[in-house]
Amino acid sequence: MSKAPQEAVIRCEGIWKVFGARAKDAIRAVKAGQLTKTQIRDELDCIVGVRDASFSVGRGEIFCIMGLSGSGKSTLIRHINRLIEPTDGAVYIEDRNVNAMGAKELRQLRAEKIGMVFQNMALMPHRNVRDNVAFALEVRGVPEAKRRDVARQAIEAVELAGWDLKYPDELSGGMQQRVGLARAIAANPTILLMDEPFSALDPLIRRQLQGTFMELSAELHKTTVFITHDLDEAIRIGDRIAIMKDGVLVQVGTPEEIVTNPADDYVAQFVSGISKLDLVTAAKVMQPFERYRQEINENDLLSFPVAQSTDKLNALVDLSIGANHPILVKEGEAIVGVVTKDALLRGIQGHDDLTGANRRAN
Repeated sequence: MSKAPQEAVIRCEGIWKVFGARAKDAIRAVKAGQLTKTQIRDELDCIVGVRDASFSVGRGEIFCIMGLSGSGKSTLIRHINRLIEPTDGAVYIEDRNVNAMGAKELRQLRAEKIGMVFQNMALMPHRNVRDNVAFALEVRGVPEAKRRDVARQAIEAVELAGWDLKYPDELSGGMQQRVGLARAIAANPTILLMDEPFSALDPLIRRQLQGTFMELSAELHKTTVFITHDLDEAIRIGDRIAIMKDGVLVQVGTPEEIVTNPADDYVAQFVSGISKLDLVTAAKVMQPFERYRQEINENDLLSFPVAQSTDKLNALVDLSIGANHPILVKEGEAIVGVVTKDALLRGIQGHDDLTGANRRAN
């Protein structure tokens, strides 16, 4: 499992959400191993929505939570801005305990620190695009000239320049999603919470918006928790991914870690159809250079194809075509590994234990 980020903007520690009058009894029963989720429902009339979820999100990181419908991902994200009260556990935003905040402090947190983007944008039909985007600034009392300028910049950032004075019913679904994203950006929050914002869109528009979001995220350096049921989407945009099942965070890791080292059969089923070519790096499939040092004539090194440890398999495939030697892998100028054609094929085919295969080769 990947390490938690050093500078955590969001920390969720042991979050439980159990719906029902006997929620505390249910938690004790689950912790003691006495009852399953189904038994909790049948015997205690409680539903376990989130079970002991802990994770951190670093500054500027895009953290994707994915799972099937009913897995608990949307319930979990709503704990971050306390739209849902946890049955147990705590949420910290920049080391401030969200659970301990009073009503005024919580309103300030939501208004200034956290922006939320839903699948349903809930745009106000009587307001044009500019005024929808500027609404949070208006609530804060920002002068009209300033908020219009900020709104204009946000609208341009999501590629809707010229649509400022149009109304929601004049926009396509994809354009309405862009307005919702612009509204969140205009408020300039530290954190973006995005709950399946693109899932209702056509595939082409969805991919375009994913690209727009990734560009904005890199430019604005926002800390983002992104909910999705689509693994391709999570892999494309996420720095790390958490996979949920039945309220449990089954695995947390980078896209490469999730795909190459699934924690269990459930995760393995999710990633079974994912191409490794654009995901797995040379570092994952290489064997130590020391393994080959005695076999390689130093004078021949210049004829070897060379890759960086962060290069993806598709780049290695291009290098290996027609090559008579293995690929040298470097970190900067230092040679750290070798990728043989056999190791490259194992990586492409999704060998269950690449590191183990590399150890055996030694």
